[in-house]
Amino acid sequence: MSKTTPENVIPLRPARPRRNRRPARPTVPAGTPLPALLDSWILALRAANKAKNTILSYTRSARAFIAYLTEHGMPDDGEGVEAEHVRAFLVSEQERTSVHTSAAHHRNLSVWFRWMIDEEERSTLSPVLRADAPKVPKKVRRYLSDEELSALLAACKGPGFLDRRDTAVLRILIDNGMRLDGVTGLMLDDVDLRGRRLRITLKGGDQHWAPIGAKAVQALDRYLRVRARHTLAGLPNLWLGSRGKALTRWGVTELLEKRGNQAGIEKVGPHMFRGTAAHDLLAAGAHPNDVQSILGWKSAAMVRHYTEDLAHERARETHARLSPSDRL
Repeated sequence: MSKTTPENVIPLRPARPRRNRRPARPTVPAGTPLPALLDSWILALRAANKAKNTILSYTRSARAFIAYLTEHGMPDDGEGVEAEHVRAFLVSEQERTSVHTSAAHHRNLSVWFRWMIDEEERSTLSPVLRADAPKVPKKVRRYLSDEELSALLAACKGPGFLDRRDTAVLRILIDNGMRLDGVTGLMLDDVDLRGRRLRITLKGGDQHWAPIGAKAVQALDRYLRVRARHTLAGLPNLWLGSRGKALTRWGVTELLEKRGNQAGIEKVGPHMFRGTAAHDLLAAGAHPNDVQSILGWKSAAMVRHYTEDLAHERARETHARLSPSDRL
């Protein structure tokens, strides 16, 4: 007997498997325009006493990002920016400028969006992802050898005002690798010759006593005596320039380039002395914590950052001095 389906019964069809649908993005209301948030962020940075150059770097990245979003018709408010917008901007900047500039923008925008989240100007996660950080190729750091340092000092020999000034500047840079802003920011009352130290202002506004050696003290004393007879002796700045005003950042940079050319050394810059001083101190047996204190760093990681390129050289020298086999 065959089975038949009653006329009033609709046969059931097998259920179709459901497709996995992509979850819809949550609807986020438009936030505060980025230009307005930038103004507020600058006020916050100043209130936090951030260094002038740090604020300049942050704002440069923020303005470049805002300009890119506007040009490409992308959301330009605190809530609307997404990771794909940041990613496109970083790629564009890398192609337009360099990977170093793009990496700097990534770091700066990350700080900005974290601030927005803290200020409740953004209700979702930061669109600046760690995975999107441009990979910057590592370059070998340039250090100055003892022979090059001696040649620089020899180029400044002489009784004149500029000779004495440049010798004193070089001695300080060689002694403790002082940052350029620290050198140019020195005032007369920051000099303590008896205590063999100089008071400098670090990033963030903290003050620090940077030690100097006996030869640096002597060079400073010789400079101060000739400075007292200078027409600009009444200025509070320690370093006097040759153009009727105190020595500026660019003046020190030109000074080093000029003395480098006289010594036969190309492209001598102020930052070279920072790594060189740290390496020389470690090679002489200084403890990394002492090097960190001398150079005014807040983190031991900075010691490694500036000296890691010559770590193997220092290890070989240490082994040659302390070889276990040679003791037997």
